[in-house]
Amino acid sequence: MADDKNSWTEERLEKLRALWDKGLSISSIGEELGVTRNAIAGKAHRLGLKKRQSPIAAKKQAPKETVIEEPEVLPLRLALRKLNWSRSKCAWPSGDPKHTDFNFCGQPILTGKPYCAAHCAEAFTTSRDG
Repeated sequence: MADDKNSWTEERLEKLRALWDKGLSISSIGEELGVTRNAIAGKAHRLGLKKRQSPIAAKKQAPKETVIEEPEVLPLRLALRKLNWSRSKCAWPSGDPKHTDFNFCGQPILTGKPYCAAHCAEAFTTSRDG
């Protein structure tokens, strides 16, 4: 029997197993051993080497962790969404509504009024300056 470079000697089989266990691609193992990737795939199957996930399938299934960092300065329309407002809290505006630092007072309201006691005193006056 002729001993050519494509025969599967015990030494080459051990090298195949070692490279397979390292996780090298089938193509890389084939290049290392001087045979085609199909020869490697067939020999790995016949040797019963553990199956590995396809690199294409692995890329599709790899969990993608997406960290969404909010910018320090949000556009106004997004900043206004973050306003903490409810009918039970003082709706007295604070700041310019065209800027992202705009907010409402937020203190508890007086019953039947939209504002807290301090802002009711400013908003509802009984005397008129003449």
